[in-house]
Amino acid sequence: MHERRYRASQTEARKKDAREKIQLGGLVVKAGLRSEDRAVILGALVEAAGQLGDKQERARWAAIGKAIFDNDSKEADAAGRTGIDDVGDRARAPGD
Repeated sequence: MHERRYRASQTEARKKDAREKIQLGGLVVKAGLRSEDRAVILGALVEAAGQLGDKQERARWAAIGKAIFDNDSKEADAAGRTGIDDVGDRARAPGD
């Protein structure tokens, strides 16, 4: 019985991990980086991660991302769809 519960919890953990990775991959696509070299994407992310301590830069990035998600939500509402899991091919700058 304990073994069954353990396996079930491991399965749930793997599903959660897989879903998170899929969502993170969707962000790469949404940013318009689908066809970019993986080394370039990783390098850019590592570089950005090193700058997360800069509160102004972090706030600027958050504002850009929020504007893109907000725009996607408005477009989905206008098209009669719901949810924000749709992933676009190219990112749009705020105001586009």
